[in-house]
Amino acid sequence: PYPGTIVPVDLQKLGRPLIVQKDGFLAAALGTKVALHFNQKLGAGLFGGEGFILQKLSGDGLAFIHAGGTVIERQLNNETLRVDTGCVVAFEEGINFSIQTSGGLKSMVFGGEGLFLATLQGTGRVWLQSMPIRKLIQALMPGGANTGKEGSSILGSFLE
Repeated sequence: PYPGTIVPVDLQKLGRPLIVQKDGFLAAALGTKVALHFNQKLGAGLFGGEGFILQKLSGDGLAFIHAGGTVIERQLNNETLRVDTGCVVAFEEGINFSIQTSGGLKSMVFGGEGLFLATLQGTGRVWLQSMPIRKLIQALMPGGANTGKEGSSILGSFLE
C-alpha cells in the first residue's frame, strides 16, 4: 500500500460481492472469501493491463480496501460513468466494467491523460480514488523516474 485512504465496507449490508482492483484489498473479517475475478471483456486485458485481473470479496463480514488520495463513493442508477482506468478502486458485482480508448489520435497524443478510460455501467455503488499509484509517482518525481542523473533520487532506482 501507499499513502491514501482505508475504506471499510460491510459486505453483509452491501448484499452482493464487491469487485476490487488488484492490490486494493487490505484485510477482512473471518468468513470473508477473497477470490480472483477475471474481467471477461477482452479490451481490459489488452488496454494497459489495469482492470483485467480483479479481486472478488464476498461474505458477511467487514472488508477493508485501500485507495490513493480522496475516495469518492458514487451510486449509479442505470447510469454510465467513464473515468481514468487507474481511478477505479471497487464496484459492486453487477456493474458492467469495460475499458476503451479515450478518444481519437489527437487526444491520445496531446491529451496529457491516459490512453484508456474505464466505463462503469449499470446500477450499484462504485468507489473511485483521486490519486492512483502512477499519478502519485508522477507527482513525487515531476521529471520522470530517471532524468539522466544516476542515483539522483531515493525512489529513482526503486521505481524502475
